[in-house]
Formats: sequence, C-alpha cells, structure tokens
Amino acid sequence: MFERLTDFCDSLLEMGLPGYDIVVYQKGECIYRHFNGYSDLENKIKMNGKERFNIYSCSKPITCVAAMQLYEKGMFSLEDKLSDYMPEFSEMYVQTDDGLRKANTPIRIKNLFEMTSGISYQKTPPVLKFIEDTDGRAPTLEFMKYLAKSPLKFDPGEKWLYGYSHDVLAALVELLSGEKFEEYVKKNIFDVLGMNNSTFLLSDDELDTISKQYRFKDGKAIEQPKKVLTYKLGSEYASGGAGGITTVDDYIKFLEALRTNVLLKKETLELMTTDRLTDKQREGYWTSKTHGYGLGMRCPNEARKYTDFGWGGAACSFLAVDPENELSVFFGTHLLDSPVQGIRSMLYRIVKAELIDPDEFEAVKAELKKMHNYNLTY
Repeated sequence: MFERLTDFCDSLLEMGLPGYDIVVYQKGECIYRHFNGYSDLENKIKMNGKERFNIYSCSKPITCVAAMQLYEKGMFSLEDKLSDYMPEFSEMYVQTDDGLRKANTPIRIKNLFEMTSGISYQKTPPVLKFIEDTDGRAPTLEFMKYLAKSPLKFDPGEKWLYGYSHDVLAALVELLSGEKFEEYVKKNIFDVLGMNNSTFLLSDDELDTISKQYRFKDGKAIEQPKKVLTYKLGSEYASGGAGGITTVDDYIKFLEALRTNVLLKKETLELMTTDRLTDKQREGYWTSKTHGYGLGMRCPNEARKYTDFGWGGAACSFLAVDPENELSVFFGTHLLDSPVQGIRSMLYRIVKAELIDPDEFEAVKAELKKMHNYNLTY
C-alpha cells in the first residue's frame, strides 16, 4: 500500500522540489511516513524527518483555532464589528478607480475569518511607515493602527481576497487574551499538544534551527534566507497568517487534535468547516471548483465530493483533515514559487484513493494530464 503515493511524492523531486516529508494518520494511528530528497541541496544533506519549516499560510488554521478558543469562551461574536475591539477600524475607506470612498459596510469579525474583509496583502504606505516608525520591531498589535489607514479593496463582505485578515485575528487574540499572540498560542496549543519545535516568533539568532529555504527560479531551486520572507514585518511581529514555524511531527499533532476535538468543541469545528461563501465571493476563491471556504480554511462544499478541510503554504506545505474518514495528512517542504504548488492537493486525493476509493486514481490521472501534461506511471 501507498506505492502510488510514494511514487507521486518522489516525482515532485524531479519537478524541482529539493526535499519533502509527508505523514498520514488514520483513526489516530500513523499509517504512512516518508521523506526523501535534500534539506540542503548544495551540501547533499538528505532529509531526516526532523526539519523545521516556515509553513507560511499553514499558520492560518492555527491562528483561527486560537481565536475560536476565545469565541467558545464568549469573548466575541462573529457578527461583532471589528471596531468594537479596535476603534481604529471604525471609519474605513475603499479604493476605487475614481479614488477613495467611505466603506458601505463595517468589517465584522466573521469577515476576518472568511477573508472577505477587503484587507489585502499590499505593503501600502501606512504599512511601510509602521515598519519605519517602530524601528523594525513592528509589534503585532500596534500594526493594526497603521493597517486601518490602508484602503480596502472592496466593501467588507462583498468578495473573497487573500490578505492580512488572519494577522488581524492574531492581534485580536492578543487584545482579548491580554497575552502576546505567540505566548497565547504556545500556552494554549503548542504546550498542550507537546509541539515543542513550533513557534510564531523566532529570533534571528535561532535561524540556524530552520531547514534551508529555497525559491524556484529559472528552472532550479535557489537558496533563500531562512527567515519568514515578506510576511514577517519586524522582529516583534508574530504573523498569524504566515509566521508559523514547525516540524511535520509537531504539525500532525495539531491536525489530529483538531480532528478529535481536543482543541475545540465538535460544534465549533463544524462551524469552521461549513462553506460560507456567497456566489459573488466564490468568484475570487481559488479552489471553488472542489471546495468551499469556512472560517479560515477550505472545506467541503455543498456537493461534498471531497470531505477534507485544510489549506496550504507559500513554500508548498499542505494539510488535509478528513473527519468523515478519520484521516489527517501533512506535507512539509520548503520551496517558494514551487512548480508543484498547483498539484499538491493531489496528495490527499491519492491517500483517499489508496485507502477508500480506488476509482479516484483515474480522476487524479486525468486531471494531472489536463492541468500540467503530467503523466502518472500507474
């Protein structure tokens, strides 16, 4: 079993991935673990399964879970206005072709989870000024005062757009809990689960603990700085949307704890993994053909052809949890602008085909052939 999964993962190395580490759990047991390739291409150091990765947007589910823990305590409602907690967001403006206009609707907490707030990932003049004014420290909560001065891309709730929304959630966690975001997550998630190699804020003098990071350019993997690129605005900035650092062994603990309701109540997880997108919002959503989007992650849509929820990261890491089939999958790697970014979702589908639905293999093969002229050998 899993020969096809291994073959597929190894084929990603041929496409330019330096190395990878993948784990699959079913019913609480590790049923597959495999790593291959190199953590250090130049020195030919092979993957050993202990690598620490910048997981970028695979951080988002952790942040959303942290926020929903406070939701369970009654500390906010999804319908609450963000300005009820952060007054700097009281009067927002939308950027249009004709200039700025006042937003017609307020940002609500649910818009942050849903990525429908209108907040983008653009480094606007206020964002750059924030870095300058704080002398490169960029404290997480203080960022909100500057971000609120950046114009929105649309009225909150109108569309779906990737941006700093989950960084705002991290600041909300910090505000409501009275603790630094990274400390709250450590105490309430990482320490609870024994995720001893995970953090949201790593000092520069600890960068040597991270695996080498690469960017795919001109047909090859080029070494990059080990720090979180672009999304870490300063030395004190814990990016809820992209700042997580972890290992495969640690992250699978998080996924299994999520699946088994260790971190959240069952009804809370169901709320998070229920599709919330309107038809208009769905137009800008990346995986609208196969999944919906809930509170911070892809999730089954109305058709429920796929029963997993999860997300992926900028350096090609990928996660999937399938409560219906009691499955958790995490794929760790470290390649930005990866040529396999568009097909990594096939990892979960191949796992499901191996265990549950053999007919899915043919669908995977057909889609890969159509999308990337990629031929599977099985």
